[in-house]
Amino acid sequence: MQLLASEEYGVRCLIQVSRSASGTPVSISQIADAEGLSPEYTAKLMRELRLGGLVESVRGAEGGYRLARPAEAISVWSALEVLGGAFFSEQFCECHGGQQRKCVRSSDCGLRALWRAVQEALRETLSRIHLADLQRDERAMAAWLDPIHLVPFSRTARLSEDSR
Repeated sequence: MQLLASEEYGVRCLIQVSRSASGTPVSISQIADAEGLSPEYTAKLMRELRLGGLVESVRGAEGGYRLARPAEAISVWSALEVLGGAFFSEQFCECHGGQQRKCVRSSDCGLRALWRAVQEALRETLSRIHLADLQRDERAMAAWLDPIHLVPFSRTARLSEDSR
């Protein structure tokens, strides 16, 4: 499983915008320089973030981008949804039928249940982490991400595992 480059860079662009003092617009060239990206790619990412309602553009000589709402109100999950979509879409099974027209496990699939559970755990965890939280340096972030902030295995999953 990999995080797409557009998702990684898009979140990094959002962090740059969130660091702006009192909502001062940040230009594409400032974001691109700070993240080591081309201005064209940065513009593409910022357009996606704007269309997704996470940033707004400001026209003019002092224009650029600013967050559409406070950094405390924009979760990592919402950014990933805008940039790349769901980890496991309902159309996934339709695309993986092998040599068949339709997946042979379309009516009963333990793997599909696993991917749905993984997506839900990701959603729950990343919905609790916001742009404001990502202002920490790596060491502080690692400490903050102590298991208290991460979604633990559900009690049901642990019980079924223990019964084996």
